[in-house]
Amino acid sequence: MTLPDVTALAGTNPKTTALMEQRTSEARTGGRRPSSSRVWVPLKQIAPHAVLAVVTMEDDRFWRHEGFDFVEMKEAAQKNWEKKRWRRGASTITQQLAKNLYFGTEKNLWRKVREAAAAWKIERTLPKRRILEIYLNVVEWGDGIYGIEAAARHYFGKSAADLSVEEAVRLAVVLPNPRRYDPRGSSAFVENRRDVLLSRLGRKGVSIDAELSSAMSGS
Repeated sequence: MTLPDVTALAGTNPKTTALMEQRTSEARTGGRRPSSSRVWVPLKQIAPHAVLAVVTMEDDRFWRHEGFDFVEMKEAAQKNWEKKRWRRGASTITQQLAKNLYFGTEKNLWRKVREAAAAWKIERTLPKRRILEIYLNVVEWGDGIYGIEAAARHYFGKSAADLSVEEAVRLAVVLPNPRRYDPRGSSAFVENRRDVLLSRLGRKGVSIDAELSSAMSGS
């Protein structure tokens, strides 16, 4: 099995990803003009609470696992078995990054095997902060919107460095399906996940932020 060479990612930002290319192809096939909004920013130029919100929502054990969250995988398998359907996933940020960079959204067993192998290689090649930096700059946040800087500008008219806690949380909660849900919206999906994430961040101590405390109290 041939795996992607990830060593260049240590010092070079990816110019495009498999998912971006897939979306461009889908747009052209559908007779639409491809659109792409993306602005790369270093991790240190992203509001810390925005980074924390994404990690907490998408991969709470990111800093402790080595590419695979076996605790989450076990819990997801149990939940899916109980519901008799495949609803809950267990992909880590590293696995999601591997998928976005190299494979797109194609779903088959062989792709999952290659994705897992690529995630394993990424974890052994790049430091965690670099993995997170790349992920936050290439992840899809809407139709033609890639990365947290482009998302912050598109949805809230500001830089990722200036996101409020409320805005950061809203961006984080739509990541499972960013082309369906608008972080500014009031759908039950967005609002319920917002409340859950605010509560989880509060337990981590982020509630010392006056704005977060206000948001959690509903004021």
